[in-house]
Amino acid sequence: MPSLRILGAAALAATLASALAQGQSPPVAPIPAPAPAAPAASGPAPALSPEARAEVDARITKLQAELGITQAQLPLWSAFAQAMRDNAASTDALFTRRAGAVAKMSAVENMHSYAEIARAYADNTERLATAFDSLYASLSPTQKAAADTLFRQQAVAAAKPQSHR
Repeated sequence: MPSLRILGAAALAATLASALAQGQSPPVAPIPAPAPAAPAASGPAPALSPEARAEVDARITKLQAELGITQAQLPLWSAFAQAMRDNAASTDALFTRRAGAVAKMSAVENMHSYAEIARAYADNTERLATAFDSLYASLSPTQKAAADTLFRQQAVAAAKPQSHR
């Protein structure tokens, strides 16, 4: 399911969605998604499925509009959006590969496959955070205060115990 595959890549960005548009210059038009790349044998990020790509692009477009990204912030936003796309592509590829092999994996292979996904998630989150650092630095004081509040709210919500099956 594409939405589960891109959640990790978009989680950080989603926390900014509702309050950052306050105090900004007029927003610019949404950035069109880059044309799909041909699958490369050993490229940095594999191509997303059309469904997952549409979902990521919709999230990016929505966030751009909700954040009211200004013309001056556009280059930093573009880098952040590309990090989201790259993360979604790499996560999607790992989940697809795992789904195709999990039925025949030994317990050891299963653990190593899971560890590979966890490492990729951590690496992807670090890349996204680095891109966000630059974007955050470009935000107005009002935007930064809103982002700080949103991140605190997300951290508090994530820290609450959840019931398990």
